[in-house]
Amino acid sequence: MADAPTRVLVVDDQRDVIAALLLLLKSENYDVVACHAPAEALESAKSADFDAALIDLNYSEDTTSGREGLRLLADLLDVNRNLPVIVMTAWSSVTVAVEAMQKGAGDFVEKPWENQRLLSILRNQVALGRSRRREERLAAENAVLRGGRDPQFIAESRVMRPVLHLVDRVAPSAANVLITGEHGTGKSLLARLIHRLSGRSEQPLVTVNMGGLADSVFESEMFGHVKGAFTDARSDRVGRFEMADDGTLFLDEIADIPQVQQAKLLRVLEDGEFERVGSSLTQRVNVRIVSATNAELEKLTGEGRFRQDLLFRLNTVQINLPPLRDRGEDIEPLAQMFLEQSRIRYGSGPAGFTGAALAALEAHTWPGNVRELGHVVERAVLMCSDEKIDRQDLHLEKSAAPQKTIESMPLEEAEQWLIRSALERTDNNIQEAARELGLSRSAMYRRMEKYGMKDAGNE
Repeated sequence: MADAPTRVLVVDDQRDVIAALLLLLKSENYDVVACHAPAEALESAKSADFDAALIDLNYSEDTTSGREGLRLLADLLDVNRNLPVIVMTAWSSVTVAVEAMQKGAGDFVEKPWENQRLLSILRNQVALGRSRRREERLAAENAVLRGGRDPQFIAESRVMRPVLHLVDRVAPSAANVLITGEHGTGKSLLARLIHRLSGRSEQPLVTVNMGGLADSVFESEMFGHVKGAFTDARSDRVGRFEMADDGTLFLDEIADIPQVQQAKLLRVLEDGEFERVGSSLTQRVNVRIVSATNAELEKLTGEGRFRQDLLFRLNTVQINLPPLRDRGEDIEPLAQMFLEQSRIRYGSGPAGFTGAALAALEAHTWPGNVRELGHVVERAVLMCSDEKIDRQDLHLEKSAAPQKTIESMPLEEAEQWLIRSALERTDNNIQEAARELGLSRSAMYRRMEKYGMKDAGNE
């Protein structure tokens, strides 16, 4: 089944801006619906589903304050609370930008925009929005399957009890939390759960994929910059720490942060103070840090690749998520949840699993953990032609090795296979895999994103 096109709602009252955005986004294969006024945009949002919205903040009533755009932002989120909204304006101030983020905007861009930056922000927001929708469907099905108990996290196995106990104790505090565990165990989901159970739940949860930040933009993204700080700094920009003030900052893939940037991160973790790039004005924030990694930070510290003092700041409390192979009691309820989720997504599907299928699920080692289980069940729903999913529908016995030589593969297929092979050899250590392939970390992330190999929302 082919993936549905990514649909983007674009709202701006300037026809030349609309024309430029249509040209850019359609060249990237986005399905774009353009509107010139907030009322028109709101009607479009009510009548169709969108993966993201890119909206101006200023319209005919008031061309400088951003009030109309903020009202449109609120109205769009009333229609679809999981819709990623990116705000843009040529007149934005730091105050209005921060207000938009606090009211639910996913990010913002300034006019005139840089095409690659706008596309990067849009791709990230679309991925985050899809992750949130998957999580909401998962939560709804959990609520049904578990008789109304806490729907946020399936953890019925004995090995998960210490995890839940630790979350209950730690989440309400302000302590920094480091979440560890293999690729695909649900670290991002747990980070969001910790935020929801904290006293900061009404404040922003800001997520940053540390491995995806190039060295050249690290300080600007994390701490912000002022207009004129560098060649392309056409206006002030709020950094992620400032966006997360009084809330939670989730630093995913924390092991991938370059060593040169670790000292800069350490300072703000120690005293909550930083300066925007190009400014001498020291700012102070109150941010709780939740971070996640599948790497062994203690080993990296011993090798001199990760600062020990930074690790001490991050792991006030460390929570390790066990791999799915150690959570035997959770496999069946998780599989049932993914089955119901897929039935809702596709409008039909098998009603359950045969005993042979459940036995096969429980016998599998699940190297990809919960994420792999979700993919296996979704594929089985599409392939199954009977009332229940049987063992053969799961295709668990198939080897992951390619059935043809790399020399005979098309270029993109060969590149995907090489990336997957490198990740397997390095136990999903993205930085090591990139080094093996002769790629920079950011280039590796771009290729993984291109081929759908990286979903931060389920990390």
